[in-house]
Amino acid sequence: MTDEATDTDGDDADETTATGNGITAHYEETESERRLLFEADGRTAAVAQNREGYAMLKVRPTADGDELERYYGFDMALDHAAELLGVAQHDLPVPEAAADMGM
Repeated sequence: MTDEATDTDGDDADETTATGNGITAHYEETESERRLLFEADGRTAAVAQNREGYAMLKVRPTADGDELERYYGFDMALDHAAELLGVAQHDLPVPEAAADMGM
């Protein structure tokens, strides 16, 4: 597995990208949420948490899509995201900025 993390806009690393196993993961912070967005072979999945980082994780098919499920644990949310992408959870690259998501 090869993972590559890069700061996509050169600022204070609020947004980072990691790639591996044909999957791209993009972490971003909006005004209200922290989001981890995955894309593989035209499929997408998103894991979102409130900006403060203490709420349950929401899994969505897209960044702004309808919530499919909520999880306390990051591993469970990643498992669901991987299922949406049709890949194994351990294949998902996770940018360093997103590594602390979950409760």
